[in-house]
Amino acid sequence: MAKTLGIFVSSDKHLNKIIEICKAAKNQNVDVSIFFTHRGTLLTQSPLFEELQGLASMSICKVGFEGHGLRPPIPGIGDKDYGTQIRHGELIYDCDRYIVF
Repeated sequence: MAKTLGIFVSSDKHLNKIIEICKAAKNQNVDVSIFFTHRGTLLTQSPLFEELQGLASMSICKVGFEGHGLRPPIPGIGDKDYGTQIRHGELIYDCDRYIVF
């Protein structure tokens, strides 16, 4: 059974740390899932956001994303990756470890 790490991101800070954690997890064969909400959705506008592609499965709170006036497309985020806080609950339930930014 694969180890899993869930990351909940509600802050618009620390993108570099999130990327480094995802890289370290990948090197240890740990699957990472990230859920961006509230101000965390603003991180999608950073050029560094693209570095998360291939390091984690990602989803975004659609209400938070649209509430900040943001619009797709976002690298690494497909149409089905925009969801509700139910995704956050699933992330908590499905992962072995969970961290919050």
